[in-house]
Amino acid sequence: MRRDVLELRQFYASDLGRAARAMVGRKVLEAWGDAHGLDVLALGYATPFVAPLRRAARRVVAAMPAQQGVEVWPGGERNLSVLVGEDSLPFANALFDRILVVHGLEESPDPAGLLREVWRVLAPSGRVVVATAARNGPWANSEKTPFGHGRPYSRSQLAELLREAELEPSGWTRALYVPPMAWMAGWAEGFEQTGSRLWPGFSGVVLMEAVKQTFAVKPKALRARVRTGRPVLSPAPSGAPFSPAPESRRPRNPLEPAREGRSLASNPAVRGATGEPAP
Repeated sequence: MRRDVLELRQFYASDLGRAARAMVGRKVLEAWGDAHGLDVLALGYATPFVAPLRRAARRVVAAMPAQQGVEVWPGGERNLSVLVGEDSLPFANALFDRILVVHGLEESPDPAGLLREVWRVLAPSGRVVVATAARNGPWANSEKTPFGHGRPYSRSQLAELLREAELEPSGWTRALYVPPMAWMAGWAEGFEQTGSRLWPGFSGVVLMEAVKQTFAVKPKALRARVRTGRPVLSPAPSGAPFSPAPESRRPRNPLEPAREGRSLASNPAVRGATGEPAP
C-alpha cells in the first residue's frame, strides 16, 4: 500500500526531508542541467526535486498515483499536478523529454507495467531517471521515512527492471549518505562528501538514468524442411542433354516466286498431260 500524499508532504517539510531533497535534487540537476526548453514529467512524488527546473523548462507536470493521492502543486499558483492511474497515464505518446520517478516503483503493484507506461510517454530521444531506496542502505530499514516502505532495489535489480520495459540504462549514481535520524540532518552535506568516498555501498538512494529504445527489430529467419515427393514415372536420361528446337514455320507470301527444285512443272505425269516432251 502506498504512503498517503499527506505523509510524504509532511516528511519533506521536516529537516531530514529537506536534506533528502537537497542531496537527491543535486544529482538530478547534474544529470539534466536546467532542462531548458524541455517537457518534464514528475511521476510518483517527485515535486520536491523538479521545482528548480520550472524556471527554464517549457513544461513541468506532476503525475501522482491514485492510491497515493494528489496535492495542488505548486502552492499558490496555477495547478500543474494530476491524479493518474499507474497502468494508463493520461498523456499522449512520446510527449515528455525528461521523466523523473521518485516514490513510484517501491510500492507499485506492477513496477514493470508502470515503466512500460513511462516508455510510452517518453520521447524517442528522451531520458528517465528512477530513484529508489537502496537495498543495502540504512534508509530502507527506517520506517520513519518514505524510503523505508515497499521494495528497495539494488543497482542490478533496477537495471534489469528497466531493460524489461525496453529502457536501456545509461548511467547511475548514489545519494543520501546521512543516517535517517532527524538530529543528524544538519550534517547531511558532510556525510554526502565523505560517504561517497569511504563507504559508497551504504547510500540511502540509488538513481539510474535510462534512454528509450526505439530501434526496429527484424524477424529472424528460421530454416524449415520441406518434404517433396519423387515422381513415379520419370523420363529416362538420353545421350543429348537438349533436344533441337523445331524449325519455325512462317506463312508463305502468295506473291513470292516458287522455289527451284520440286514443283508442279517438274512432275513427268503433269508434263505429259500438257503435251510437253518428257526428258
